Amino acid sequence: MEENAIRFRKQPLIEVFPCCLCRTPVAEFLRRERKERTLLTNRQDLVKIKSRALRTKVWFRAISKVERAIIDLTIKCVDKIRSRMLAGTISAIVAKILQCLVEAFMTKADRVGHEIVERLCSVGERWGTKAFYPWKRDKTFIRFLGVNALNT
Repeated sequence: MEENAIRFRKQPLIEVFPCCLCRTPVAEFLRRERKERTLLTNRQDLVKIKSRALRTKVWFRAISKVERAIIDLTIKCVDKIRSRMLAGTISAIVAKILQCLVEAFMTKADRVGHEIVERLCSVGERWGTKAFYPWKRDKTFIRFLGVNALNT
């Protein structure tokens, strides 16, 4: 295995998956206006995004058949993207994929966090305390527990 190989750690998707060229986190990349988004410039970045989308089953759900074809043909035919029009199109498609990846992660974090809170509240009921009840309605605490559980 190469020394420069990327190791995937269990971290939030927003931190692990930076925008390809500028290495900014996904959340910041998606907040930018379309004109300001960093242009994807090479094949390797598109392959990483495509493989991540295929693994998480976002590839067929998030983008249309035409958009998948554009990415596939760009991967097959182009080493480095030079056209501004193609780069803009690719950036828009990648933004859709990244948005769905982030939403899928947060949905899973909410579900897992809710399960953990339910278990904690049942333990609290057995102990006879009512201090655990506000946790059931605290969305940020539920998300915190979910992200924490998914990253360990």
